[in-house]
Amino acid sequence: MGRRRRGFRAASALERFLVLLVLAVVAGVTAGLVLPQVSETAGKVTGEYTATGDAAATLGTLAVADGRRPAGTYQRSAFGFRQYDPDGNGCDSRNDVLARDLKDVRYANAERCKVQSGTLDDPYTGRTIEFVRGQSTSAKVQIDHVVALNNAWKSGADQWSTKKRYEFSNDPYNLLAVDGPANEDKGDADASVWLPPNTRCRCDYVARQIGVKAKYGLSVTSREKQAMLRVLHDCPGQTVPRQ
Repeated sequence: MGRRRRGFRAASALERFLVLLVLAVVAGVTAGLVLPQVSETAGKVTGEYTATGDAAATLGTLAVADGRRPAGTYQRSAFGFRQYDPDGNGCDSRNDVLARDLKDVRYANAERCKVQSGTLDDPYTGRTIEFVRGQSTSAKVQIDHVVALNNAWKSGADQWSTKKRYEFSNDPYNLLAVDGPANEDKGDADASVWLPPNTRCRCDYVARQIGVKAKYGLSVTSREKQAMLRVLHDCPGQTVPRQ
């Protein structure tokens, strides 16, 4: 009789454990589904997604498109980066941006097109990077499309002419010399997925993204817009860069 009772108690304990385990799993799944919605709602209530200033006003003019399906498959080659010379100076876009964004620039040729070295105060990380052209060193500084090409494709560039895509890809307004690893970490992400690790840069970064999208008539997603508003909330009066 004692053994039966002990067996019954053991079985009951096991059953209680299994019930608690199931409840914990259910609670975890529920939290995963509900908490983001609660957080988003709380953000709206507390004004986290409200902002003032030129950048916020310009953001309000952008079309919001969720679930948009681009025509065709994105290909980077469709944008012709470094194959178009918007200012007609004979230099490609990478070297133009390096010459603009680096300090103490030295050139590798008499035409003053190929940047050999210089110093970058990187906006994305806040680090100072010594750039020297070379097979193993050039990638330390990369040229970022502030609005990534694939993001542009999903936001409306799939409908553009080749000429407009080339103009967009080589527009200095959408190009920044930045830390190579940070640029690779960003990939083709929008503001809802990636922001510069240097928090001091985020207001200018988001404002430039808004400026680029406004200039070229590109859309944003709902989450992208909210992420931008969250950043702009902390920098009231933020303007859109003019150049």
